[in-house]
Amino acid sequence: MATIGGVYKAVLLDVYGTLVHDDATWEVSAASQVALSAGVSPEVVAREWTARVWELASAAYGADFRRLVDLNLDALASTAAHFGVSVDPARLRRPSERPWLFADSVPFLAGVDVPVCLVSDADRDPLTAVLDHHGISVASVVTSEDARAYKPRPEPFELALRRLGLEAADVLHVGDSPASDIAGAGALGIDTAWVNRHGRRLPGRLTATYTVSTLTALLPVLASA
Repeated sequence: MATIGGVYKAVLLDVYGTLVHDDATWEVSAASQVALSAGVSPEVVAREWTARVWELASAAYGADFRRLVDLNLDALASTAAHFGVSVDPARLRRPSERPWLFADSVPFLAGVDVPVCLVSDADRDPLTAVLDHHGISVASVVTSEDARAYKPRPEPFELALRRLGLEAADVLHVGDSPASDIAGAGALGIDTAWVNRHGRRLPGRLTATYTVSTLTALLPVLASA
């Protein structure tokens, strides 16, 4: 485990669920439409849909990469078919989103005195729109579309390290997803900080270098020596 006080030369930072709220309004609406037609609960549809999205994402890398918006729509169509419902994914395309920042996001970004590289499972254009909307400026941004792969695969983290000109031991990755962020970064030897805002437990034997309930709790870890 790294020692507190100026050890890290940069921060890799997840976006959705970590820096901004993961706005599920569109997903809830679409799942509810399918559920109503299928006679099941929206929660059942949402679980099936999510599982199918990430099953597709795990195979979408390199030459087989596909954007998240397309994976979502294909997974929605196959989920609806699974429940015996037909939908037109084009009519359910996600609207422009402007998710809220967490209250600790701006103080955290203002207080970090090392470069920050965002590493997000997101398509480039919508993420850029979110960052512009909130006036967020960082050293670098790596999306799954840039890396042509989704976390927890290594490509997004490796691209972030190349852009920063740093090694795995030089950075701390911060995120809220046990699988995508903690397991993904940890597999490359990157120290991790799990942002656990809701009192959850990490699954199995998975461990994080740090566990915090707010981003700002990491500022002492990232302070210059």
